[in-house]
Amino acid sequence: MSQQNKVNPVDGQPPAYGMQPGYGNQPGPPPGLANVQQQWAPAVQSMPGCPPGLEYLTTLDQVLIKQQIELLEAFTGWEQNNKYKIMNNQGQQVYFAAEDTDMCMRQCCGPQRSFVIHITDNMNQEVIRLSRDFKCCAGCCWCANAEACAHEVMIEAPVGQVVGYARQEYSSWSPNFTLRDAERNPILRIHGPCCVLNMPCCEDTFNVWSNDDTKEVGTICKQRGLQEFFVDANTFGATFPQDLDVKVKAAMLGAVFLIDFMYFEKSSGGAAGY
Repeated sequence: MSQQNKVNPVDGQPPAYGMQPGYGNQPGPPPGLANVQQQWAPAVQSMPGCPPGLEYLTTLDQVLIKQQIELLEAFTGWEQNNKYKIMNNQGQQVYFAAEDTDMCMRQCCGPQRSFVIHITDNMNQEVIRLSRDFKCCAGCCWCANAEACAHEVMIEAPVGQVVGYARQEYSSWSPNFTLRDAERNPILRIHGPCCVLNMPCCEDTFNVWSNDDTKEVGTICKQRGLQEFFVDANTFGATFPQDLDVKVKAAMLGAVFLIDFMYFEKSSGGAAGY
């Protein structure tokens, strides 16, 4: 089977068309790829010391995370499990991500719900698992120094082996997060904008810094479009050094989903998360 005619191994559907270019210096495929069929990135050989399935990440310095439109949710407001395509800057799909959350949790708890997100490769093998526990008092940045009041995503790669955490941190106003290793030692820090504006004309950028806050090493950026007036389907770009440890890159993926659910995921009533 040719690469262009390959169907998605997760949902069995023909590949979708490539994304439009990113905004400004944010990641996006070249303009010439705007109307070509979605392709999976070529397989990468296994590497010593690299968790199986994360070999793709060794070649990347940016990714695009594109949420798929759920028609039933768009027409009825009935919250569905989210699905995402994770692509490189050439518009090639490198992973597929699918939420697995209890129906009652989705409908009753909205974006504050617990979740498990399964990230699979082009062979439909789960290579990363992201999970967040439900915490009824979590979300307020003023209280995030308390464990029970801070949202946190655990990253496993492969499943059963924790490689890191993305955790909300205390702040007086602007949202702060840390990326931590398996022993919960801080590695990188993420500082968000003073005001997260949930408007189609705006871009919200979360800057990734070294642990001592002396060097900016990447970004997590929400890219907006007019379709968000009608459907809950978000697009994020994340940039990072190509030589960054793949486990930390996986933790950055966890941070993208945590930020999405905390600030940009809409409840069934249409309001943003926090």
